Amino acid sequence: MEKKIKVLVVDDSAVVRKVFKEELSKERDIEVIGTAPDPYVARDKIVQLKPDVLTLDIEMPRMDGITFLRKLMVYYPLPVIIVSSLTRGGSKLAMEALSLGALEVLSKPSESYSVGEMSLQLADKVRAVASVRVQARRGGTEEAPGKPIQAMERTTHKVIAIGASTGGTEALKTVLTTLPPNAPGLLVVQHMPAQFTTSFAERLNELSAMTVREAKDGDSLVNGLALIAPGNYHLLLRRSGARYSAEVKKGPLVHHQRPSVDVLFHSVAAHAGRNAVGVILTGMGADGAAGLLKMREAGARTVAQDEKSCIVFGMPREAIRVGAAEKVVPLDQVARTLLELISEDSAESRQGQ
Repeated sequence: MEKKIKVLVVDDSAVVRKVFKEELSKERDIEVIGTAPDPYVARDKIVQLKPDVLTLDIEMPRMDGITFLRKLMVYYPLPVIIVSSLTRGGSKLAMEALSLGALEVLSKPSESYSVGEMSLQLADKVRAVASVRVQARRGGTEEAPGKPIQAMERTTHKVIAIGASTGGTEALKTVLTTLPPNAPGLLVVQHMPAQFTTSFAERLNELSAMTVREAKDGDSLVNGLALIAPGNYHLLLRRSGARYSAEVKKGPLVHHQRPSVDVLFHSVAAHAGRNAVGVILTGMGADGAAGLLKMREAGARTVAQDEKSCIVFGMPREAIRVGAAEKVVPLDQVARTLLELISEDSAESRQGQ
């Protein structure tokens, strides 16, 4: 008999605890072994029941979720999925939780977000994080961002497209905080619910030498600017003459995702071709593999994060399997590698003139 993933639900709302338990119990490979209304009860149940995955509310009585998470990551690290409200305050706290070691974020069901949609995403996220070995953090502190690479000697008309999912918020922080202030324009798809991407972009903007913000339809893509796909919208590249711009639109889910990495990569292949670099980072599933292959076939340079540095190797593994990745490198070498590829192409272009 297949071993089930053991889940502990921590939330002060009895309704949320009931809904999560009912929905997850429908999955043949998942078992909700307990629930807790606050961190004090959760602490005892973690020791007693030894769950594989914890779902954690942020705003709770007696002890808030951030404080509990900080302690948990020091003394009993395990995969945590943050469950947060769609408020601006809730999304900011969710970003802080991800920086402290939580692996995924999920929005609570609301009038605009049904229990059915939530349950599908929750089950997928539980499966994605269940096998992750979470490292203990000394003092539960956030890891400091890296120092940016020196500014590029020449500006280019290149485009960088990056896709990520589970574990991607911290991976993207590593890449973007390492890039110089005049790096080529970036388009980024991170699988994340609506409302949370605004806070995510703001956090990256505070830490990065580049300007980082949530993409708006029609935004020009210029050097020194990184545009993050808004949650629940696809992000595409468009070209008019020498001008690149972003297209933000609704559309069907692709690989159960909106935004989808494949949608972005296919558009970059079509409109930038050899003027692009594609990067696929940590994440579950296969989103981005076909699009990255299309980019490589169109002449773009392509990079995948290596297995050892991934939280979840699914997306990079699939890209490597289909031959989409020209380079496979550790996370801390991704920024330098993509800049080297851009420099190589620029040198070849000058020689060919």
